[in-house]
Amino acid sequence: MDFVRLDPADNVVTATRALEVAVAVESTRTRALIPSGHKIATAPIAAGEAVRKYNQLIGYASCDIAAGDHVHTQNVAFRNTDAAYEYGTDLRHVAPATGDTFMGFKRENGRVGTRNYIAIVTSVNCSATAARMIADHFTPAMMAQFPNVDGVVAFVHGTGCGMGGDGEGFEALQRVMWGYAKHPNHAGVVMVGLGCEMNQIDWLLEAYGLKQSPLFQTMNIQNVAGLRQTVELGIKKVAAMLPLANDITRTPCPASELMVALQCGGSDAWSGITANPALGYACDLLAAQGGTGVLAETPEIYGAEHLLTRRAHDRATGDKLVGLIRWWEDYTSRNKGSMDNNPSPGNKAGGLTTILEKSLGAAAKGGTTPLMGVFKYAEPVTARGFTFMDSPGYDPASVTGQIAGGCNLVCFTTGRGSAFGSKPAPTIKVATNSEMATRMAEDMDVDAGTILSKGVSVEEKGREIYEMFLAVASGAQSKSEAQGLGDYEFVPWQIGATM
Repeated sequence: MDFVRLDPADNVVTATRALEVAVAVESTRTRALIPSGHKIATAPIAAGEAVRKYNQLIGYASCDIAAGDHVHTQNVAFRNTDAAYEYGTDLRHVAPATGDTFMGFKRENGRVGTRNYIAIVTSVNCSATAARMIADHFTPAMMAQFPNVDGVVAFVHGTGCGMGGDGEGFEALQRVMWGYAKHPNHAGVVMVGLGCEMNQIDWLLEAYGLKQSPLFQTMNIQNVAGLRQTVELGIKKVAAMLPLANDITRTPCPASELMVALQCGGSDAWSGITANPALGYACDLLAAQGGTGVLAETPEIYGAEHLLTRRAHDRATGDKLVGLIRWWEDYTSRNKGSMDNNPSPGNKAGGLTTILEKSLGAAAKGGTTPLMGVFKYAEPVTARGFTFMDSPGYDPASVTGQIAGGCNLVCFTTGRGSAFGSKPAPTIKVATNSEMATRMAEDMDVDAGTILSKGVSVEEKGREIYEMFLAVASGAQSKSEAQGLGDYEFVPWQIGATM
């Protein structure tokens, strides 16, 4: 088949391969060269009329489009959404299931980790070098003595000062720090500050009731008396933690303890057709077990949020989601941007024309079960089942928030290809098409392109992804993890002015 029709009501179809001029497509013929993954008009679309895919609006014809035309940025315009929202009208409760387990690390507070790291968490960019020097001291040869410890990782960032001491930006950074300090994939934590920064470690300890212990320590460079002595003291603190962390071993844990960050990046036209629906099915399987899927990237559900409000388990949850959409409209407007700035050049080369089209595919990662909660960036995710977290569409910043919220696994779909990885929660990568999966075989864990190329069902591929959740949670290395990714992908979202 040269093309795919997604809904009888659509006025476009998607080419499954590059098509020459005059190739038959339903009752018309192509009038131009059509790249693989790009759209073809199957009927005339007059200027100003809606362009429909997935039986949803993806834009408006900016000029008259003839049947057989290539439908893309040259003839499709974006407009802000004005959907009439419904709440709780599409609640598909999944049948509860039990019995699936993984081998995890049970923590004293009852939470369960999929990895066993010691973290060096910085409060400010000024302590970043100290943190990296501490972590770098613990070489692979040295860590071989502690087989139950996955590593010593420095989480450093470029902010923490030159910011207001209250408001959205400050609160978001504090939530990130707290989330990483208490993350179930960390056996031990050393927090390192400078001492005079706006983002004070002592304020964090007081706000969240954190207490120092053998596996949780803090220090400031100014109080310790300089960089060298801070690094030496930090090394001593970590060295004392390692034997304690190594005594923690994996034990059987229910799948309900998994919290998976649902991500996509480097998307293409196949994202919403293969990988994202398959991940959505895996999310449904996880929800059935009592586990949690966390969708994020608010700009990348723009134009699809009305589908999620229909799944909101109550009106308050739906209103929270709509409130986030309004905040982002205002945020982009006051910064002289557009919600349609999101599709990148790579997304567009892969066939995605507007943010509306991209969002409809991205939202499929959330499966079909009710939306049980909507959370601020890096806020602890307390609901189970399918949930949503506010975040930008920039993958490292978004995943940082999801991990801070408690995600102990990340599943990342990609069509153009991605080299993303994360710590302390490992990333599983799912390719949307088999060509890229083969070309980037060292980076892709699952080839969802077989849904298109071999007729594998979305459900079968979703089951494969779900089984990989359990395997990676039990200690099997994902491909990004095996390549050492994750040390530089900690990127807290910076909201507000730098002063």
